[in-house]
Amino acid sequence: MTPKRCAEIHAACFTTPRPWSEPEFADLLASEHVFLCARPQGFALGRIAGPEAELLTIAVLPNYRAQGIGAELLADFHAQATALGATDFFLEVANDNTAAIALYSRAGYAQCGIRKDYYETPRGPRISALVLRRIGP
Repeated sequence: MTPKRCAEIHAACFTTPRPWSEPEFADLLASEHVFLCARPQGFALGRIAGPEAELLTIAVLPNYRAQGIGAELLADFHAQATALGATDFFLEVANDNTAAIALYSRAGYAQCGIRKDYYETPRGPRISALVLRRIGP
């Protein structure tokens, strides 16, 4: 999947946090520690740092949600990160993104922190980010 396609899907999925641009995706994908799990309907982007893997973002086009694609992408992320040596997994999610929080909970993530007023919104008020962790593949 190209940086341009990643940016298009991301823009179709997010307003908060703001969607990432094509150059931002190009820079991330050029990093030796970043990996992409992709399907035509969406993608998961991860980064390895020693024994930790961070889910940088996951996006599924709106018309394909609630079909298990997000869970498949998350499983692909875990499998690829584990193959690269990760044993702990982290992510952050907007505290009002109930669908994503439910997905992560089903996958074994639990809250380990909060980043108060972390995300800017288009309308002004800030939204906190929950920091979630999963131990083991």
